[in-house]
Amino acid sequence: MATEATTTTKFPESDLRPIPQPPDFHPAIIVPAQNTTLRFWQLMVAGSIAGSVEHMAMFPVDTVKTHMQALRSCPIKPIGIRQAFRSIIKTDGPSALYRGIWAMGLGAGPAHAVYFSFYEVSKKFLSGGNPNNSAAHAISGVFATISSDAVFTPMDMVKQRLQIGNGTYKGVWDCIKRVMREEGFGAFYASYRTTVLMNAPFTAVHFTTYEAVKRGLREMLPEHAGGEEDEEGWLIYATAGAAAGGLAAAVTTPLDVVKTQLQCQGVCGCDRFKSGSISDVFRTIVKKDGYRGLARGWLPRMLFHAPAAAICWSTYETVKSFFQDLNGAA
Repeated sequence: MATEATTTTKFPESDLRPIPQPPDFHPAIIVPAQNTTLRFWQLMVAGSIAGSVEHMAMFPVDTVKTHMQALRSCPIKPIGIRQAFRSIIKTDGPSALYRGIWAMGLGAGPAHAVYFSFYEVSKKFLSGGNPNNSAAHAISGVFATISSDAVFTPMDMVKQRLQIGNGTYKGVWDCIKRVMREEGFGAFYASYRTTVLMNAPFTAVHFTTYEAVKRGLREMLPEHAGGEEDEEGWLIYATAGAAAGGLAAAVTTPLDVVKTQLQCQGVCGCDRFKSGSISDVFRTIVKKDGYRGLARGWLPRMLFHAPAAAICWSTYETVKSFFQDLNGAA
């Protein structure tokens, strides 16, 4: 009988590769999920820093806008940004561009702390976990502005009076004391209704545009979107903020003119109104300056809000990221 020889194929040891095996379960190597949820006080701090940086950086532009919008008793003449700027410098010197900045500092920090914290809490509650819910962003923005304007309006009035006062007041506290003594507490909130009517649509447009542009840029520029640790990146924050601020400022300029009139009435020749009615102020502006008067200061307003929003949002998101990293490391 023939015997078959059984041959065995041998492979060089260099061709052999180990088969990776799943690691054994070991509870000691489990990495707990990082807690990146921000506390309410952290949202307030982030908002306060963002608001202060924004308004301080752009204050000279705001001063020019206020001078352009103030309606004097003398015949009205069209005035541009250059004319207003040169007039301020010639009359009072460069320091006049910063007159009232301390009132802004006292009001902007607390107001923006309320503004952003209320927005974040409302957005989380209303969005139902849907980051694309534009209605929730708009409504949250309205809630935020109603709350923050109650804090900011008195100091905004003081700030604008100092901006155009030309020596009428010695400073922030002198202005507060004189207004309280001569006009009463209600003068600090004379423009509150107008401010809310202006800022409600402003904020609705602002937040909706910001969230939409930010989401669109993250999809278009994934290299800037980053991961869980890096988030969107400064470029996206700044671009989305500038688009939101510029658009919202443009559509709400007429109400901003009315607000300036109410806050500056009786100062340095500005008209004083018998009532705080918005319609009365509208009619007075149109009568003295035509419908173009309602657009006074629209360009410096946009030049203020576009970069201001870019600064504000990028600062706010950066501080938020810092706190998220801090919470995750804790």
